[in-house]
Amino acid sequence: MANFINEDFLLNSDVAKKLYHLHAKALPIIDYHCHLDPRSIYEDTKFKNIVDVWLSGDHYKWRLLRANGVSEEYITGNRPDYEKFLKWAETVEILIGNPLYHWTHMELKRFFGIDSLLSRDTAEEIYALVNKKLENFSARRLIEMSNVEAICTTDDPIDTLQWHELIRKDSSMKTKVLPAFRPDKGLNIELPDFLGWIAKLAEVVGFPLDSLTAFEQAMESRVEFFHSHGCRLSDHALDFVNYEKASRDEAAFIFERALRKESLSRSEIKKYKGYVLVFLGKLYHRYGWVQQYHIGALRNVSTRMYNVLGPDTGYDMINDISFAVPLSQLLDHLDQTNELPKTIIYTLNPRDFESAITMIQAFQGEQVPGKIQFGAPWWFLDNIDGMEKHFKALGNNGLLARFVGMLTDSRSFLSYPRHEYFRRILCNFMGEQVKLGLFPSDEALLGRIVEDICYYNAKRYFDF
Repeated sequence: MANFINEDFLLNSDVAKKLYHLHAKALPIIDYHCHLDPRSIYEDTKFKNIVDVWLSGDHYKWRLLRANGVSEEYITGNRPDYEKFLKWAETVEILIGNPLYHWTHMELKRFFGIDSLLSRDTAEEIYALVNKKLENFSARRLIEMSNVEAICTTDDPIDTLQWHELIRKDSSMKTKVLPAFRPDKGLNIELPDFLGWIAKLAEVVGFPLDSLTAFEQAMESRVEFFHSHGCRLSDHALDFVNYEKASRDEAAFIFERALRKESLSRSEIKKYKGYVLVFLGKLYHRYGWVQQYHIGALRNVSTRMYNVLGPDTGYDMINDISFAVPLSQLLDHLDQTNELPKTIIYTLNPRDFESAITMIQAFQGEQVPGKIQFGAPWWFLDNIDGMEKHFKALGNNGLLARFVGMLTDSRSFLSYPRHEYFRRILCNFMGEQVKLGLFPSDEALLGRIVEDICYYNAKRYFDF
């Protein structure tokens, strides 16, 4: 069946078609949160075949292969690449209803010009065609083909940022590639690898971290270092929002207890994390950064498979935590001294949309439009239902027109059609609201809002 992904894919009204083709389609992409490897970008990695670029490391696809009963040897194991691809083709054939059915065919169409639906019957031909075209493609070429203006990777504070430095000096690289500060290991005081990470941080900064004062000095030095390399964002995986107000003396005592390998109570863990989040928030405010809070993932729920494969392999889920009280207290702590930085709050459970959106409206201000953002629907929510619920919830209790738009949150260089997917869904949503008489049929107004959400809001907000 040819042309499933046609020019009006997902656009179900004349208004939607005009908004997409005249206002959204040609805009550059600002991918302000992803997990691309900066070394691969600098070295302009070429890919062995479609499995290398498409299936390796993609836990979105791994989960669906397992759901289809595919043996792990065809997923993370050592079976031949074509056999792995064939298992994915057999899975895609019955993947209707899942966004990866759309993403798969959009990626085949946009990068490789393939209109055929992927299935067991078409797998051999598509595998050969894609691999032939990949001979002339590379990491940078895929970025260029996608019209990407800026990329923000996700980087540990101990990272040397050597690849970012080399990219910055490379005049042939037209896309900005900037680091983002991800200090989770410095907050997770209860985890076994905390002390090992503290030791590595001490090596990087060149002095012992034998007190909270030394730790604060080390983190500030790393923020300054990242800032000098173009970083303007931090990112925190707050699977649980741990915040309990603590004095500096309390936090110092807890830090020293951790250094002595003493067991910490749940309250002590919350106090330490709350103190450090406030310390870092004030630091971000001083440097003019944006902080991101990703809330609500329950990770590595299969102990058996975690012991075999480790983290980030597809054994995560949506959590059902309550975060309204601790998160509002955290934001309020920063806001009391007017040191709350620009903040993006992502919630993984759609049940929590309204709670998060009404919370952020209580902390807007400082003449910064959309200072506190409700983040893009991510991970399990970057589908049609998740995006439309996001638009409606934000419109009901906030300013949809100030939303900074989509991201990939991906490790794959083939993921950029997700921005197109988002733009098409946004334009179709606008068209549907016009059809219902809820939005005016005013192309100039709606077109400007679409352009802002797809590109200009992010460009102004992050100010790279």
